[in-house]
Amino acid sequence: MFDVLPGTGLALPHRAGVLRFGMSGQDAQWAVSTLADVRETWVCQAGWAFTADYEGLELLVYGDCTDRLGRTDRDDHGLAAVHLRRYDSKPTGPTGPSAVPVVLHDVDLFGYPAAEVLAALDPGPTPV
Repeated sequence: MFDVLPGTGLALPHRAGVLRFGMSGQDAQWAVSTLADVRETWVCQAGWAFTADYEGLELLVYGDCTDRLGRTDRDDHGLAAVHLRRYDSKPTGPTGPSAVPVVLHDVDLFGYPAAEVLAALDPGPTPV
């Protein structure tokens, strides 16, 4: 199970560790490599980036980013982002729940239709 930790990062399955915002690219690659093969890739304005496929999910991890104008004096050092997406070799795309849960606040983000996930995560009306 992947556990999304807002403000912290992403807990990996099988006690492989936590991808924490600000951690080094080497440490992030090491943690992910215990689950899947890591392939380097390129992301605009990132100092490092890699992808990995794990049981129907693709992770894109990158960091050491310059600001939007490319000013290096305002770099964000370490892990900046983790993207997870489902993939499937079928032309229709994935159907049904993912093989590995991706959880945010005890809700499996890829296990239910989008409307049900949004309803489960909705905090409800804000009192005035």
